[in-house]
Amino acid sequence: MTPNDVMDKQLNLDAQQEAELKQYEEQLRKELGIEAEDTRHFTRPEERPFLKQTRESTTILFGGLTVAHDQLIQQAVAGLGYKVEPLEVPDNAALSIGKEFGNRGQCNPTYYTVGNLVKYLQNVQKEKGLTTQQIKEQYVFLTAGACGPCRFGMYEAEYRKALRDSGFDGFRVLLFEQNQGISQASGDAAAEEGGIDYSKDFFMGLIKALMVGDVLNDMGYQLRPYELKKGETDRVLEEAKKLAGDALREGDKIETALKDIRKMFNAIECDFTRVKPKVKITGEFWAMTTEGDGNYKIGRWLESEGAQVQVEPVSTWVDYLLYIAKHDIMKSWGLPDKDGKVSKAKQLKSWALTGALKIYFRNKYDKYRKLLGMKPFALPDQGKIHKLAQQYYNIDLRGGEGHMEVGKNIYAVIAKKAHMVISVKPFGCMPSTQSDGVQSKVVNDYPDCIFIPIETSGDGEVNVKSRVQMKLYEAKVRCREEFSRTLDSFGITVQQFRQYVDSHKDLRDPFLELPHEEVGVAANLVHKVAKALKAQQVKDAKKASRLSVQEVERLAREAAAADGVVIKEVKEEAAGHGHHHDHDHDHDHEGGSCSSHAPKAEKEGECGDGGCPSCDDSLPGEQKDRSPAATVAAAKAAVASEGGCGDSCGCN
Repeated sequence: MTPNDVMDKQLNLDAQQEAELKQYEEQLRKELGIEAEDTRHFTRPEERPFLKQTRESTTILFGGLTVAHDQLIQQAVAGLGYKVEPLEVPDNAALSIGKEFGNRGQCNPTYYTVGNLVKYLQNVQKEKGLTTQQIKEQYVFLTAGACGPCRFGMYEAEYRKALRDSGFDGFRVLLFEQNQGISQASGDAAAEEGGIDYSKDFFMGLIKALMVGDVLNDMGYQLRPYELKKGETDRVLEEAKKLAGDALREGDKIETALKDIRKMFNAIECDFTRVKPKVKITGEFWAMTTEGDGNYKIGRWLESEGAQVQVEPVSTWVDYLLYIAKHDIMKSWGLPDKDGKVSKAKQLKSWALTGALKIYFRNKYDKYRKLLGMKPFALPDQGKIHKLAQQYYNIDLRGGEGHMEVGKNIYAVIAKKAHMVISVKPFGCMPSTQSDGVQSKVVNDYPDCIFIPIETSGDGEVNVKSRVQMKLYEAKVRCREEFSRTLDSFGITVQQFRQYVDSHKDLRDPFLELPHEEVGVAANLVHKVAKALKAQQVKDAKKASRLSVQEVERLAREAAAADGVVIKEVKEEAAGHGHHHDHDHDHDHEGGSCSSHAPKAEKEGECGDGGCPSCDDSLPGEQKDRSPAATVAAAKAAVASEGGCGDSCGCN
C-alpha cells in the first residue's frame, strides 16, 4: 500500500465520521425540538448616504478631543460651509447610557463616547421636539476608526448597536480612518458626491485648529499654576479661543490672531518662585486627552494638588503617525506591494512625500510656538523617542501609543522634562498594559524616574487619586530638594532670592525666558537670578576699584590717623584746576603728574602748600588703577618717611 493510498483511506474515514456526527446532531435536534440554525456572515448595514445636496441641511456631530480643539475645529470647518456641532465633554451620565446600550466588556472610552452620542440625540429629541426620522435626516456623526490590537477597531460597531438599541437605528456614522486616510463608512460609494469634501482646505483647516488648540492648552497649563490673579489665565484662554476661532472661520491669517493672543497673555503676571513639581501625563490617547469624568479630570485635579501639569499635544500623535509611515516604507523597501509588484521608485516617492509632510508639520508647529514667544513646549523628537525605547519596546508592536509611552518616560528623566510621569489608560487596555509591564524595567534602570500607571473605569476615583497623591508627594519632595540644592550651589538664601525677584518686575513676565538647567521652574529661575546677582557683584567691585580722588584721600587719611600720623591738608585749586583727574596728563612714573597750575612753593622742600607743585592725585603714593587698599599702604609709607612726598609726584 502506497502513502497515497493511506492518505485516501484516512480522508474517507474522516468524511464518514463527519457524516455520522452530522446525522447524530440532527437526531438530537429533533428529540430536543431545536431547529437548525441559519448561519450568515455579518455585513455592515446599509445606510442612506450623506450627499452634497443635503450638506446645508445636515449637522455634522463630532467630539472626543479637548474643549479647545473641538471649538476651534468647529469654527475651521464651519468656514468651509459645513454645519458642525461638537458634543459636550463626556460625563458619568454618558457612561451609564453607554453601558445600558453597549456590549459588555468594553473599555470606558467606548462607553463614554457611545453614550455621549446617544445622550445628545435623546436631548435633541426632547428639547427640540424632533422625531426619530427627522433626527436621522438632519444629523450625522463623524468619528475616528482604525484597525489594531484593541477595542478601538470596534467603536463603529458599538455606535451602530447602541444607536439601534436606543431607537435610532439607521443613524449615519461617518468614519475617519487614521491608517487609511479618510473614508466614509456610511455607504456613500460615490466619493465625489459625498457630503464631506476631503480637500486640501479641509485638511489644512483641521491641522491649524489642532495646532492652535495644542499651543493654547499648553499656555494654560504653564501659566495657570503661577498666575498672581486667580482665574486670569482661564479668562484670557476663553478670549483667545474666540479670537482664533473667528480667524479660522473667516479664513483670516491665524498668525495675526496669534500675535494678538500673545499680547493678551502678556498681561498675566506670574510668580515663578512657587516651587511646584512638573507632572507629565501620557498613556492611551482618549484617556489622557479628555477633560471630563473619563479620566477623573486629572489635569485640573493635579493643579489643585500643587503641581504643574504637562499634557501631550494632539500634534504629537500626528507626528508619530508620519514617523511610523516613514519607518514602514523603509522596512518594506524592495518588497512587493499588495498587487505583487516591486516599485522602488514608487516607494522612494512615498518616503520623500511623507518626510516632506513631517518637516512641514513640525515647522508649522514651531512657527505657532514662536508667535507665542516659544512658551509652548516643542514636539518631542520621534527619532530620539524611538532610540530610547527600542531596547525596551519593539516599534513594530502597534496599538495605543506603542513605544512612545516608554520612550517619553525615559526622555522625561534624562532631559529633565518632568519630576513625575502618569500613564492614564482605560481599564483593561491591552496596548497600555503591555507598555506598563515594560515600565518596571525602565524604573529599575532609571532610579530618578517617578512613574505611576493608573486605570480608569468610571468608578474607583478615590482609590486612583489616593495612589497618585502618594507618588505626587515623592515628586514634591524631589522638587523642593532640587530648589534647595540649586540655592546652596550659588550661595543664595531664599530671602535674597525672593527679594531680588520682588524688586524686578520683569521676572513676573509670563513669557520670561529661563535656562533649562533643572526640572522645576523655580529652580531654573534661581539660575537666572544667580547669574544676575553675580553680574551685579562684578559691577559693584569694578565701581569700588575706581574710587574718586576724594574717596581715596579720605581712606588714606583715616588709615594714617589710625597710626597717629597727620597728613597736611592740600588746598584745592579753583574750579577747573584743583584735583584734575584727566588721564591724558598721566606720566609713566608711578603716581600722577605734577600740575603746572599749582602755586609756587612758599618754603623749599615742603609738599603741598608751596613746597613743590601739587599732584593731580593729591595724595603721595596714589596711582591710577590702584586698589584702595594699595593706595592706603602707599600713603602710610609716604607719610612715614619724614613727611616726604616720596617719588609719586616726582618731588625730591
